[in-house]
Amino acid sequence: MRMGIGFDTHRLVEGRKLILGGVDIPHETGLLGHSDADVLTHAIMDALLGAIADGDIGQHFPDTDPKWAGADSIALLRAVVARLSDQGWRVGNVDATVLAERPKLMPHLPAMRERLAAAMNVDVGAVSVKATTVEGLGAIGRREGISALATATVLPLA
Repeated sequence: MRMGIGFDTHRLVEGRKLILGGVDIPHETGLLGHSDADVLTHAIMDALLGAIADGDIGQHFPDTDPKWAGADSIALLRAVVARLSDQGWRVGNVDATVLAERPKLMPHLPAMRERLAAAMNVDVGAVSVKATTVEGLGAIGRREGISALATATVLPLA
C-alpha cells in the first residue's frame, strides 16, 4: 500500500460555474482556472499521483496547453486512475476536505462522493468528502477562494 497527499486552491470569480467533486453547485461565483477548476478533484488527483510518485496534475495536464482549457476534472481523474492501473496500482480509498466559507456544502457531499467513486472505480464507501470553514480567517475566510486537501491510498493490482 502507498499513500499520497494533494492540495489545491482556486480563486472565486463571477461568471464561472462552481464545480466541486464533479458536482455543479448553485452559487453566485465559481472557481477560476484553466480547466473547470474543481479544487476537490484536483487535490484527489494529486494525492493519487503522489502515492505512485508520478508527478502532479500540472505536469500531466499543464495550464499552458490549450488542449486542457475548460477540461472536465472528472474526465482527468479517470485518466489519472488509468495511469495508476498502467503502473500496477488501483485506488484503495480517498479522504478529502474542502475549505470554504460559502456556499454550505453538506447537502452536496453525497453527490460528490458518488461522482468521485464512479470515476475512480471504487465503492462510495471508499470515498470520504468533508467540508469546513476557516472561521472567517484569511483569503478563504474572506470568500476569495476555495481550497481542498486530500489523502489517498493505492493498492497493487491483484
